[in-house]
Amino acid sequence: MAGREPWVLRPPGGDRGTLRRSVSRSRDGGFVTAEAAVALPVLVLFATALVWALLAACAQIQCVDAARAGARAAARQDPREAVEAMARRVAPHGARVTVSREGDLMRVVVAADPPGPDSLGLDLSHEAVALSEETVGVSG
Repeated sequence: MAGREPWVLRPPGGDRGTLRRSVSRSRDGGFVTAEAAVALPVLVLFATALVWALLAACAQIQCVDAARAGARAAARQDPREAVEAMARRVAPHGARVTVSREGDLMRVVVAADPPGPDSLGLDLSHEAVALSEETVGVSG
């Protein structure tokens, strides 16, 4: 295996007796580290954005479910406090519930703050409307 040894001793007359290491250097030495230093923060930011989007989607689904549950309870002529309690039980933490009546329709609006920083400006809310059961079957 001549020439394959990592350390080669040169004869005193040829190369002044120095030890040389025969190492094959690649031309991209150090670039992998620089690329990783740029890519890793981008990947972390992307993963954080995905988790935030998932939490926001879950909160929106909870708002939809809470508004529907509140509208069903309001349509059954449950007391306003019971309707709000029903909607708050299903809604995300800290959600605002509004119950109103417009003619024969019971309207429930559930709004919640988005997860994460408030500067993102995402509106999480849903409105559900149900026909009051006291008017069902009544001919006018």
